[in-house]
Amino acid sequence: MGSTLFIVWRESLEAMLVVGILHSWLKFNEAASNGLHALWLGVGCGMALAGALGWAMVAAQGELSGAALEWFQIGMLLVAGALIVQMVLWMRRHGAGMRKSLHQNLAAAMQRSGLLGIAIVAALAIAREGAETAVFLYGVSLEQGGSASLVAGAALGFVLAGLTAWALGRGLRFLDYRRFFLVSGWMLLLFAVALLVNAVDRLIGAGLLPALVDPLWDSSWLLDDGSRFGSLLAALAGYRAHPSLMLVSIYAVYWLVVSRAMHLERRDA
Repeated sequence: MGSTLFIVWRESLEAMLVVGILHSWLKFNEAASNGLHALWLGVGCGMALAGALGWAMVAAQGELSGAALEWFQIGMLLVAGALIVQMVLWMRRHGAGMRKSLHQNLAAAMQRSGLLGIAIVAALAIAREGAETAVFLYGVSLEQGGSASLVAGAALGFVLAGLTAWALGRGLRFLDYRRFFLVSGWMLLLFAVALLVNAVDRLIGAGLLPALVDPLWDSSWLLDDGSRFGSLLAALAGYRAHPSLMLVSIYAVYWLVVSRAMHLERRDA
């Protein structure tokens, strides 16, 4: 439930901030009444598009079985992990200018297409956040075995996102916008590697990757990944008490690649 709560919280908060930015621009640019109607229409369409993607993934899984289903699930775990890394890097590069970029996109869309342009900008922005959430939650469901706590975690995450958006909007001192996205970005990177570890475990189990040395060590005496805290750490950061050499190697390569990408983003900023 913890990983579900965090993902929905982070993604819903970003979507709420996007809507808030678009809403404030419309109110201060003499497009309040009809413009706001178009904005909410776009938000609804964006959520519908994200819901359609979620339905398509579940429907595809229902049509598959055996090796095809295993390949599909492994692929979705890898896609979800890659999307998280891409999103964190994008936010590091464009997050500071997100408000300005959205304002420019909205102004250009209004000039070209009027109210339809407002709806399209809102729909695309919300569909992007919603689609990412749908893919991430699908990956979480594979880790948790489709646990019923998925719904409860998602609901709590959405409520928490609303409270956090309110706090950010009020400019409360204890919640700094930049620090929040920096810390949550690193937490997302940890979650991405947990999805990668799950995919690698499946590939090794299917005989598609060699384990090389299995296990490389045994740290269950310190923290068993079957315990309450150990399973939480496994879901959120990919911890394994009995990892193979292949798993440890891929884990290390992941952090080397991510660290290099972060360094390049900082240098180019």
